[in-house]
Amino acid sequence: MLQVTFPTAVPREQLQFAVILAHCQGKWVLCRHKDRTTWEFPGGKRERCEPIDHAARRELYEEADALRCTLTPIGPCCVAREDGSRSYGMFYAAEILRFGDGLHHEIAECRLFDTLPARWTYPELQPALLARYRSWEARHV
Repeated sequence: MLQVTFPTAVPREQLQFAVILAHCQGKWVLCRHKDRTTWEFPGGKRERCEPIDHAARRELYEEADALRCTLTPIGPCCVAREDGSRSYGMFYAAEILRFGDGLHHEIAECRLFDTLPARWTYPELQPALLARYRSWEARHV
């Protein structure tokens, strides 16, 4: 089982991934990996020596084909596994302003949703990320 928490600070060099809660024209942007039937927020691993903000933009491009977007950091997150291991990432909000016309090879589809789907890829994580986003949004709107 996975668990997500939201530490107040994490050194930048420890950030291993970016996850992005994205919108476009008031709709949720979610992706479906080619090997799954479930939906997830765009995101992925940071490449060696890559700034975490660049990783977030790259992942939005690769997974959602976002050519132009705004990107706002919400804060760090920590994913804990049953074996006690932890990984740290940065959580972002994004507004996609323009899409391209292709998807990265690992993504089967990217879709806009009026309401969030019931079938999550990471059901232990995504509701916690959504709750954190809504709390952040209430303070920043």
